Amino acid sequence: MISDSSDSKHLHKYCVIGAGSSGLAVAKNFAQYGIEFDCLEREDDVGGIWNYGRPASSVYASTHLVSSKRLTEYTDFPLPDDYPDFPGHRQIWQYMRAYAREFKLYEAIEFGREIRRIEPVGDHWLVTLDGDERRRYRGVVIANGHNWDPSWPEIPGHFDGDVLHSAEYKTPDVLRDRRVLVVGGGNSGCDIAVEAAQHASRAVQSTRRGYYYLPKYLFGIPVDQCGERMLRWGLPLWLRRLVARALVRVALGPPHRCGLPTPDHKLFESHPIINSQLHHVIGHGMLTLRPDVAELCGRRVRFVDGSEEEIDLIVYATGFRISFPFIDKAHLNWRNGKPDLYLNIFHPEQDHLFVAGLIQPDSGQWGLVDTQAQLIARVVRAQDHQPAVADRFRRLKSGPRRDLGGGIRYVESSRHLLAVEHFSYRNHLEDLIRQYDC
Repeated sequence: MISDSSDSKHLHKYCVIGAGSSGLAVAKNFAQYGIEFDCLEREDDVGGIWNYGRPASSVYASTHLVSSKRLTEYTDFPLPDDYPDFPGHRQIWQYMRAYAREFKLYEAIEFGREIRRIEPVGDHWLVTLDGDERRRYRGVVIANGHNWDPSWPEIPGHFDGDVLHSAEYKTPDVLRDRRVLVVGGGNSGCDIAVEAAQHASRAVQSTRRGYYYLPKYLFGIPVDQCGERMLRWGLPLWLRRLVARALVRVALGPPHRCGLPTPDHKLFESHPIINSQLHHVIGHGMLTLRPDVAELCGRRVRFVDGSEEEIDLIVYATGFRISFPFIDKAHLNWRNGKPDLYLNIFHPEQDHLFVAGLIQPDSGQWGLVDTQAQLIARVVRAQDHQPAVADRFRRLKSGPRRDLGGGIRYVESSRHLLAVEHFSYRNHLEDLIRQYDC
């Protein structure tokens, strides 16, 4: 029997999907602006992917922040001073729980609720939950994240060994005394390759192209904070590239010196890899580098340069698909592999549908999403109390899309479908917040 709770209990509320880093930011800002909402979370606690050990968590035991805490934290809730510059996942989860307690969000979250379907019905949104419960809401904020649906590469042939995606990888026990191939050169791929170098009997990493690698520290300062200083000084892109390449050349040397492939693009056109250990394990002969995989041949893997490796386990660190299975792509204005939204947030036609956290910034995340949520809350408040202001924003979001790269032309790949340059993106959000504050 279908339960239908489509009554006045929910008609005046927003439905916030997810209580991870993005959902919590939206819930906090909605609460502060007096916007009524329900926050629905599939797991039994807040934190999303940082709730380690839960099915939705894609972090592994050794996961730490890639960006430093001061460029990652929420805008009004600093990470604790006694946390290291790059906190681990357990500390991050505790931080998110503290955030939820501080802003009294737990009482607004329904845990153990899974979204089955979302669709517009008249002037409202029909949300179908587990148990076929149906609710009508005035609007929806999708904030359940995009790093949960593993992307698997299509490679000719067959492999007779074991296969994992990085989302399934948790501890190096699975690597111990095995011949391991890590496919992928992003931050997770390099982290797992370093662990394979330390625990596997043979460790191999395959990358499609060359990347720029940055150490976590320069002059004793987190490297992203060094970059932030150059952005605040207003240095042009060409000069920031020149300075960064010179400093990294001194700190690590050119990539080809230790066998890493030479990048086929300019610095910042692909988000750099932040890793201080990769050069060490390569230089000590603990990790072998190979180009892209050409074919799987039973227990052997053939690469595009003709070389082969005998492999027991392949770990695919090949990223995630942008996936929202509970809503039809047409409702998200889906184009070219992703939702086509103004600032990756606002639907050009649907005024009460928003997506929070649909970005892949070069540094930080939660502060940017917090700023997104501040803007969403102001737009909702304008819709309720300032029709002229809401109309002005409606024209803006239905117009031309803004460049989110801050002048950077990102390499065309699925890795950069959601790429934003954090500094210019944040500045634009803050400018809109000032314009539409009412």
